[in-house]
Amino acid sequence: MSIPQTETERLIVRELAMDDLETFHSIMNAGFGESPLEERRTWLEWTVRNYRALESLYQPPYGDYGFALKSTGELIGGIGLVPCTGPFRVLRSIQAMDGTESRFHQPEYGLFWVTAAEHRGKGYAVEAAQVILNLGFQTMNLRRMVAMTDHDNLASQAVMRKLGMTVEKNPYPDPFWFQTVGVLENPAAQS
Repeated sequence: MSIPQTETERLIVRELAMDDLETFHSIMNAGFGESPLEERRTWLEWTVRNYRALESLYQPPYGDYGFALKSTGELIGGIGLVPCTGPFRVLRSIQAMDGTESRFHQPEYGLFWVTAAEHRGKGYAVEAAQVILNLGFQTMNLRRMVAMTDHDNLASQAVMRKLGMTVEKNPYPDPFWFQTVGVLENPAAQS
């Protein structure tokens, strides 16, 4: 299974291609800090090959995808289904489903997004993320999906809330990368 190209009201969510390198490199640098173009090229080559490799192994369609404006075709961001690991059972929302608190790490299916600076604040990340949530909940029958960000990334936390996620802060100082987490249970798991 791979994530099929999907059109929303304003976007096309699609696989990335090597032709996207410079644009996606710019988007990622603006979102996460500078990285050399050659490192990004190596990553994009792996990403493009990974779509078919995971599909041939009957694995989840992990990876990053692009989202482009439907009106122009301009690539304006990235969305992904990514493996996440962390002490998720320190979060009250997950304890409610899974039982008692635990600081052991466990895997979860995660959402990733990044939007070009000039297109932020227009709801594009929410619109693209909904494609991944629909795939995860309706097609893959996932129990829940998560998203993680830094405590000070209020824009990503706003996206989490607009997606209907419960947003929680890790009550412990470690691990350093497990700060603010959005959790969304599959609606079918709540009935």
